[in-house]
Amino acid sequence: MEVLRPQLIRLGGRIYRKNPIQEQTYQHEEEDEDFYQGFMECAEEPCDAYEVVQTQQGFRCTVKAPSLLYKHIVGKRGDTRKKLEVETKTSISIPKPGQEGEIVITGQHRSGVISARTRIDVLLLTFRRKQPFTHFLAFFLNEVEVQERFLKFQEEVLEKCSMDHGVDSTIFQNPRKLHLTIGMLVLLSEQEIQQTCEMLQQCKEEFIELQELVDRVLERFQASGLIVKEWNSVKLHATVMNTLFRKDPNAEGRYNLYTADGKYIFKERESFDGRNILKLFENFYFGTLKLNSIHISQRFTVDSFGNYASCGQIDFS
Repeated sequence: MEVLRPQLIRLGGRIYRKNPIQEQTYQHEEEDEDFYQGFMECAEEPCDAYEVVQTQQGFRCTVKAPSLLYKHIVGKRGDTRKKLEVETKTSISIPKPGQEGEIVITGQHRSGVISARTRIDVLLLTFRRKQPFTHFLAFFLNEVEVQERFLKFQEEVLEKCSMDHGVDSTIFQNPRKLHLTIGMLVLLSEQEIQQTCEMLQQCKEEFIELQELVDRVLERFQASGLIVKEWNSVKLHATVMNTLFRKDPNAEGRYNLYTADGKYIFKERESFDGRNILKLFENFYFGTLKLNSIHISQRFTVDSFGNYASCGQIDFS
């Protein structure tokens, strides 16, 4: 990351700077304190977009968050929460591990409550981005014609390019799992899955043209924090070959660089030479189908038809 071009985080209508603080070396929960110190430097300006309720005791604000992320707000021995409470002059109540609920912030001063809420949102977003992808938005390509054409493509590639480095049958996608990917998701609770379904339904009602639809869907999910922004517009694509399939037939072609507990992953992958494939098959016809629905697909699952299990969908016809 360039010093003059730090990563920006959008929260409640405001944009905050994310300071570089050795993210890739993060290994254990006890280092939450380092993240807290770094991020709080860029989260001092209060945001007026939060709903803060005045009570007889002062002010109150709630934060919805999946229970998996509570520990990052608490910190080792409760240190992160204590720092938040002391520096913002608030009291922060967090549900017990494994219990879904709301984080409740109370304080005598509205500005302190808003400051605590802003800091908590930054921490939640930071550690959400370190969770492995759990789901993805996609159009299924499970029509018979497309699957048959894909198998023909595989047959011809192996016939003409099997002598090229790394090209063999193990790097081809399972034809029953062919799909057009819109975006990768991190859904950490049933409530977030339901939120995803509701957002898709809203998109269906508001957008019609396909590219506009997928672009606006991506924008909505990026704004919600459920999808991390990578592109300005959706690059609809179907993965037909990937070296990840060589060792893991259930791989989707993409993975996070962090495990659920924040450990950095390095996976060495054997490459393959695709130059001849691109030259010989650049205009290969994979068939025609009508895109009737967008699915919320769960990674590392299989339904009764051999496709990814769908947690929800919107239909266009």
